[in-house]
Amino acid sequence: MLVAALDTSTDWCSAALWRDGAIAGVERHAPNRHSELVLPMLQRLLEQAEATFEQLQAVAFGAGPGSFTGLRIACGLAQGIALARGLPVLGVSTLEAMAEECGARRVIAGLDARMGEVYWAAYERDGARWRAVCIPRCTPPESARAPDGEGWVGCGPAFVAYPAFLRHRISAVMPEIHPSATAIARLAAPRLVAGEGVDAAFAAPVYLRDKVALTVEEQR
Repeated sequence: MLVAALDTSTDWCSAALWRDGAIAGVERHAPNRHSELVLPMLQRLLEQAEATFEQLQAVAFGAGPGSFTGLRIACGLAQGIALARGLPVLGVSTLEAMAEECGARRVIAGLDARMGEVYWAAYERDGARWRAVCIPRCTPPESARAPDGEGWVGCGPAFVAYPAFLRHRISAVMPEIHPSATAIARLAAPRLVAGEGVDAAFAAPVYLRDKVALTVEEQR
C-alpha cells in the first residue's frame, strides 16, 4: 500500500510517503510557507520512490489541533489529492503524532494554543497503538490536571511557552518535539490498511476551539 501523509499544523511543514512498511519523509521549518512547500515536498518523495500521484492508495494528514490556517491547508490538500482519485483519507491527531515522535511509554504532548492556553493530551503506549489517557483538550496551563501514575514525559513547545505546565508531574521534557508527517504516516498506515479511512468529503480539521484571537477588550 502506498500512503501519502502531510502535516502543516505548526511552523514545521512536512510530507511523508509510506510504502509497505517503509517510510520516507522530509520536513522544513518554514512559518507561513506551508501552501508553497508541502506539495512539492510530496512530489519529490514520489519521484524518489519512482511513483506517481496516480499510484497513491490513501492520504493521511495532521488533523489538529494546531494553527487554524495550517490545519485547513493540510486537510484541503489531502482532500484535493484524494477526491481526484477516489482515495480514502484519514486525519490523525497532531498530539498523538507528537507522542509517536517522542517514543516514551507515557507521554503528555502539548502545543502552545496562544491566548494563554495550551492544546494537550496524555497518551500511553498500548501494544502497537497509543491509548488516550487524557483526550485532546484546550485549557489554561494552570488548570491542566495530569493523569495518575509515574514516568510521564512531556513533549512539545507548550513546555517552553509555559515552563510551569505540569512540571510537577513529569519526569522529563522534550520541548523540541513537534508533529511530523512521518509520525502521521506511521500511525495512519495500519488504520488505513484496516479500512478506517473515510471519503475525502468527510475529512475535517480538529480545532478544539473556535476562537482565533482575543478581542481588544480581552487583551486589555
